[in-house]
Amino acid sequence: MSRPLSSEVPSDPLAHTPEPATTPGGEPRSKAKHAATPVKGPVSHTSPSAPSGAVPASVLGSSAPAGNPFGVPQPAPFAPVGRIPIVDISPKLADGAWAVKGTEHEAFPVRATIFREGHDLFAAEAVLVDPQGHVAQRVPMVDIAPGLRRHEAWLTPTAPGRWTFYISAWSDPWATWRHNAEIKLAAGQDIELVFLEGQALLARAAKGAPASSGEHETFLAAGAATMNTQATARERYASATNPSVLAALEKYPLRDLESHSASFPVAVDRERALVGSWYEIFPRSIGAYQAPDGSWVSGTLRTAAEGLDRIAGMGFDVVYLTPIHPIGTTARKGKNNTLTAMPGDPGSPYAIGSPDGGHDAIDPVLGTFEDFDAFVGRARELGMEVAMDFALQCSPDHPWVVEHPEWFTTRADGTIAYAENPPKKYQDIYPLNFDNDPEGIYAEIVRILELWVAHGVTIFRVDNPHTKPVAFWQRLLAEFRERHPEVIFLAEAFTQPPMMQTLGAIGFHQSYTYFAWRNERGEIEDYLRELAYESDSRLRPAFWPTTHDILTPYMQNGGRNAFMIRAILAATGSPTWGIYSGYELVEREPRPGFEEQNDNEKYEYKPRDFEAVRRNGVEGLLTRLNEIRSRHVALQRLRNVHINGSTDEKILSFTKIARRSEVADSRAHVAPAQTTTTGAPWPTVVAEDPNEVADAVIVVVNLDAYTARNAELYLDLSLFGARANGDEPVLEVTDELTGETYHWNSHPFVRLDPSNRPAHILSVKVIK
Repeated sequence: MSRPLSSEVPSDPLAHTPEPATTPGGEPRSKAKHAATPVKGPVSHTSPSAPSGAVPASVLGSSAPAGNPFGVPQPAPFAPVGRIPIVDISPKLADGAWAVKGTEHEAFPVRATIFREGHDLFAAEAVLVDPQGHVAQRVPMVDIAPGLRRHEAWLTPTAPGRWTFYISAWSDPWATWRHNAEIKLAAGQDIELVFLEGQALLARAAKGAPASSGEHETFLAAGAATMNTQATARERYASATNPSVLAALEKYPLRDLESHSASFPVAVDRERALVGSWYEIFPRSIGAYQAPDGSWVSGTLRTAAEGLDRIAGMGFDVVYLTPIHPIGTTARKGKNNTLTAMPGDPGSPYAIGSPDGGHDAIDPVLGTFEDFDAFVGRARELGMEVAMDFALQCSPDHPWVVEHPEWFTTRADGTIAYAENPPKKYQDIYPLNFDNDPEGIYAEIVRILELWVAHGVTIFRVDNPHTKPVAFWQRLLAEFRERHPEVIFLAEAFTQPPMMQTLGAIGFHQSYTYFAWRNERGEIEDYLRELAYESDSRLRPAFWPTTHDILTPYMQNGGRNAFMIRAILAATGSPTWGIYSGYELVEREPRPGFEEQNDNEKYEYKPRDFEAVRRNGVEGLLTRLNEIRSRHVALQRLRNVHINGSTDEKILSFTKIARRSEVADSRAHVAPAQTTTTGAPWPTVVAEDPNEVADAVIVVVNLDAYTARNAELYLDLSLFGARANGDEPVLEVTDELTGETYHWNSHPFVRLDPSNRPAHILSVKVIK
């Protein structure tokens, strides 16, 4: 029988999931101060419903306690099919055991295959549930693959927290009656029976509406008109289906055989987890200078703070610091990674630790915690957040080596193993061994992170997370999501796809990507599609054209034009992008035999004269790109890219859109609910479609750094609510880089010269 929905998500009597015995941090739940509150909702039949990322503390050890599902494989729970089958649901991770990624004010797609026996019609909706357990949004699902019964709806969470979604499907007796009536009336079959059935449905609808309501009267009047045998069949049918009846049924619908899917978790983060413009610096280089005797004087956190105005002036909103901790002297690397450091060589900041301290200390050359606090304060004044490099590795001089030798791997000859990635050797670094004392290491790392959070760090760029146990990160990230939901972790994991994807799935908010190595049109198009539609529930990308470790052949050889082209692609292709200091100077001399900078800043001071090179236009372009991004929500979203056809293999074009629900002025798009006589609320249908496109940008880029290129593009005008009209212009597009305006049809011609016009970034207005 039909079951009305309520403001509380219906529970499933067939499923029972016990509450985990511990918090994500491993603390007994009965004693936890910050135990997570369970979210009400349908319980998944297909997986345990523990908090996303919750991992028992002992999972890092050699054995699992009694009852630990990680110790012994468990049978999958029985999953009864609904009366209206709802299968192949996405997005979900680990069958719903892990939360998919969501961002406040970013829409995400919910899809499922939905069908039923026989020929009666059915309908479905995706339902979004807020962290308090209340329905926040209902969106009708649309069949996007007729014949395959693949349905889709887009949901938009509005605040950080642990949200859930589920799908409801039901037999639609009114739609079924209309469908059958139209066929039978046209054929002159069973006319009186058709209207008897229609009148019965309208009488039933009237019982579901308040007796004093206008809708109640509408249903009764329509039912009476339906049975008026003095009227023609066409008139009787029109009375039953007039707009007032349809509007009344929107408020008080008829639903039979209602079925619900399981409920699936969505970890919704603040917008910075998705959107940001990063600028990387080595603080010691800013303000550094060479004394008359040839020795170097290091820059400090105070001199680095003086450089923040220029960075903020370009529109960057995250300043990323490479490690600022004391640097060891044992096996210190010299210029360009040489094995012997010369007097005055500062060493790699990734060789962390000396008698001055370890990960909880600041290199005395850079300053004090008071200086660091001043740096963070100045960044905040300028509208920037501070991201800190978090590298879990140690110099041989790190205090841990003496205090906790068990945290490292001892080789057969009794020495501690340094880091290797054959043939590469990192003699100045000892990696941690997470298997010898996992609880001791975990507690110390939590302590260190808490220290830096207390000093204003809101983002951690985690160095090489793929060389540490994934279970360690899952536990740590779950704990910090609970303690500090504002803190964001970026995975610097240039590694194989399964590891990169899984690190994102178990909790890393952002991930470095393979963008730097995607140069040809086809591979860029494929990668944009993959990130937007295949891995979007697991991984949020960050696009970097170069880093202090990466200088690809395209950048080495393409000169200024290549730096301009790749900046445009990074800033428009991903909601988060970043550059490494010196990009403005087109620093592109490679170390022989390597894809990295010569005279690498990891091993030496590198002060720069930015004033002298502003005429090359790169700094101006970076500033312009960040201005454009700040104006267009479409460029701040991930799941919204549409590739445009092009007749030239070097001309890449794509469109990015933002739905009305994603734009700030239209976020409150669900109206207050009306209540039925059973107490079940039904959201009022509002005139504005939350999934209507509210912002759109067309990007066109010449990937050839050497030659001007011409192309004809092929645009999908339906994205803008427009229709092709032969060769007549239907769009007015304005180039945000130059201010020039063009009138385009569905197949416009473009010419792009990498020397003076490498790209168009176009806002869109429909004119016909």
